Amino acid sequence: MSDLKLPTRSEDFSEWYNQLVVRAELADYAPVRGCMIVRPYGWAIWENIQQALDKRFKATGHVNAAFPLLIPKSFIEKEKSHVEGFSPELAVVTVGGGKELEEPLIVRPTSETIIGHAYAKWIQSYRDLPILINQWSSVVRWELRTKLFLRTLEFFWQEGHTAHATAEEAEIETRKMLDVYTDFAVNEAAIPVIPGRKSAAERFAGAQETYSIEAMMGDGKALQSGTSHNLGQNFAKAFDIRYLDKDGALQYCWTTSWGMSTRFIGAIIMVHGDDQGLIMPPRLAPLHAVIVPIFKSDEEKARVMEAGVKLRDELIAENIRTKIDEREGMTPGFKFNDWELRGVPLRIELGPKDIAKGTVVLARRDRPGKEGKCFAPQAGLAQIISTTLSEIQKSLYERALAFREKNTHAPRTYQQFKEAVETGFALSFWCGEAKCEEQIKEETKATVRNIPLEQSGGRGQCIHCGKPATEQAIFGRAY
Repeated sequence: MSDLKLPTRSEDFSEWYNQLVVRAELADYAPVRGCMIVRPYGWAIWENIQQALDKRFKATGHVNAAFPLLIPKSFIEKEKSHVEGFSPELAVVTVGGGKELEEPLIVRPTSETIIGHAYAKWIQSYRDLPILINQWSSVVRWELRTKLFLRTLEFFWQEGHTAHATAEEAEIETRKMLDVYTDFAVNEAAIPVIPGRKSAAERFAGAQETYSIEAMMGDGKALQSGTSHNLGQNFAKAFDIRYLDKDGALQYCWTTSWGMSTRFIGAIIMVHGDDQGLIMPPRLAPLHAVIVPIFKSDEEKARVMEAGVKLRDELIAENIRTKIDEREGMTPGFKFNDWELRGVPLRIELGPKDIAKGTVVLARRDRPGKEGKCFAPQAGLAQIISTTLSEIQKSLYERALAFREKNTHAPRTYQQFKEAVETGFALSFWCGEAKCEEQIKEETKATVRNIPLEQSGGRGQCIHCGKPATEQAIFGRAY
């Protein structure tokens, strides 16, 4: 880790992000342009995300499976809007085993088609429904402009795919999974999100309705952080997914799909980070606390390390993810800065004087400097740390929510709207017409992020064209 300072977020937010991802050892650039190597520290965050989501999926009746990476090209072509939406992003395999393939294969961009093929075989009767399956995998989309975690050719994610007997059941499932993502973002990642419905232009290719959670990053831009799609009967008809109902009549199923990816790590970085580096929400942090031993002599080192190991083991026994920084040839100050860069929620400073007093120095990452430091007794330290981690989690959420509220405006004029989306979100009435949406995008670079599920009610005039409008939308510039 270099001791050079990061660019400040106010100077160059994009470069701050790029350097931080690499220097905090979250990810690195791969030999293939646009791909990334997720390093152990970054993967540990993803593992914690996986565990938190997987627990929620299973609690709602979903099970995990695995489907092939390679998909026949003809499968992708079966659903017209799906192939049109994904064609520019497809990676195609034409040679296998040294021979040209009879049919090209698509490297999975998403799995609706291959899973639709399987569901058509597995579903015969209403008794087989619903099918509620999720898979953890990677997918490939040939992006032209890439950024580590946020937009890469290959990325890791989960994708849920379900089949139902009725339109009502499919809509309930779609909304339920949106709620799961919202709950995860708020309670695990400390990120306030806006759940809502996408405009027709922003829907997933082949979906009847798409819902999303949208988050505001530290530069005021939006990041789509999770999506849930009601696919209607589009894929059921394309792949002949049918069942015999209770009356013996053959019916098409109603299907859904939903996903969250490693781009959510990018959201955590950009929502919570500061000029010193990452600030990890405790519930997803790879480490809750790091012990930095402080000593001047070999005799002091032996005593401090012995006390540090004992303390570490006690904390780990209480499910507090803890590490001792045993690196040689580095000053305590260097180590402090390094762990600040990596965003570990708590730093525990332990020296000879602390051992003599039976105390440690606790330093909170969310409060840099003296404000975040305090002495704490070694006896009962696990309980103190657990309480402090809960406080940090709550503090990060409240800080992010206050930032979003401060930078979300309800402009009265289109000029005010233009100014609002330069630095944050605009909550405005919108007529719902695609032409109007496209003109706003051309003129301001802002898009309809979503139409929030929570509406203030009433009527208004479209912020752009002035036509009557019944819903407000969140507009913003996005990653």
